[in-house]
Amino acid sequence: MKTLYLVAGARPNFMKIAPLVRALRAHGANLGFKIIHTGQHYDHDLNEVFFDELGIPAPDVSLGAGSGSHAQQTAKIMIGFEDACRNHRPDCVLVVGDVNSTLACSIVAKKLCIPVAHVEAGLRSGDMTMPEEINRIVTDAISDFLFATEPSGVNNLLDEGKPAARIHHVGHVMIDNLLYQHDKLAATDTSAFESSGLKTRLGAYGVVTLHRPSNVDARDALGRVGVMLRNVAQRIPLVFPVHPRTRVSLDKFGISLGDRVVLTGPLPYMDFLNLWKDAKLVLTDSGGLQEETTVLGVPCVTVRENTERPITVEQGTNVIAGTDPEKVRDEAFKILEGRGKPGQRPDLWDGKAAERVVAILERELA
Repeated sequence: MKTLYLVAGARPNFMKIAPLVRALRAHGANLGFKIIHTGQHYDHDLNEVFFDELGIPAPDVSLGAGSGSHAQQTAKIMIGFEDACRNHRPDCVLVVGDVNSTLACSIVAKKLCIPVAHVEAGLRSGDMTMPEEINRIVTDAISDFLFATEPSGVNNLLDEGKPAARIHHVGHVMIDNLLYQHDKLAATDTSAFESSGLKTRLGAYGVVTLHRPSNVDARDALGRVGVMLRNVAQRIPLVFPVHPRTRVSLDKFGISLGDRVVLTGPLPYMDFLNLWKDAKLVLTDSGGLQEETTVLGVPCVTVRENTERPITVEQGTNVIAGTDPEKVRDEAFKILEGRGKPGQRPDLWDGKAAERVVAILERELA
C-alpha cells in the first residue's frame, strides 16, 4: 500500500484535506495516509470536537513550527518536515492552498525525490506583493500532480509551460467540505450558536471578514475600511467576526466602526457558516469565502483590487470592488436594492473533487 502525507498548516487547511481523508477511506483501497500538522498557526480550536466535526482523525504528526517571519517560519517547517520524511518516507506528499507550509513541505519533498501533489494549483492574482502568490508559483513549479479548481488555473499552468499530463481539473475540495458541513448544519441544533442569537436580534444583516495586511496593517488603509463599513452599515447592520490581527490594528489606531457594526470574536466553522449563509451580502478580502458564497448564492463584495479566483466573478456572485469606500458602498447598495448580479455554481464544484483526486493518485502511484 502506498502512503500519502497530507499537509496542513492552519485550520482552513484541515477543511481542505478533510474531504480527501473521507475519499481515501471510501475509495482509496491502495492508498494509506498520515496527516501532518506543521503548526504554522497555533489554534486552540484544533481539538477533538473540531476533528469530529470534519469527520477526520487528529494529526498523526505535529511539527510545532509556530510563528515568526516568513523566512523563519518556512525554515522551521522545512527542518521538521524533513525529519518526518526521513523517519517514515511517504510515497507522495500532498499540499493544499498557498500558505508557508505548502511551500516549505513541497520543497523538502522534492529535494528528497518524493512526488508532490498540489491541490488548488494554478490560481494566480498577478500581485507579487502577496506572499501567497509567491508560494503558489514556487509550489506549482516543482509539483508532479497539479489539481486545478477552475479553468483559469489550468490555463495559467499551461501558459507557464507545465506539461498538460500533470494538470488535472478536478473541482474544489473546499467546496466538497462546504457542502458536507452544510448538510450537517441542516441536522444540527443551532440554538446555542452565537450566530443564532445575532440572527434573531438583527433580522436582516451583512457579514464582514477582513484580515489581509494591505487592508488592516496600516492606519490609512484601516481608516478607509472604517469609512467603508460605516457607510454600508447606514443601510444594514453588519456582523464582523474580527481576526486577531485586525483587532490589534483597530485598537492600536483607535478606529471606531460605529454601533451598527457588531464585532465578535472568531467563530467556529459551523457557527460562522450558520451566520453567513443567510446574510444579505458578504464583504470580504478572503479568497475562500469568495468561492463559498458563490456556491450558496450569497452576494459577495471583495475588498481587494484583484482575485486569484476569477471564476467567482465570471460565473459566481462575487464582485471585485477594490478598496475605495465609495465604490464598495455603491456595490453593496446595488445588492441591497436587488440589482446585484445573479450567479451560478461552476462546473465540477459538486462535492466530488476529492474523489477525483484520489482516483488519479491511486492510478498514478500504483
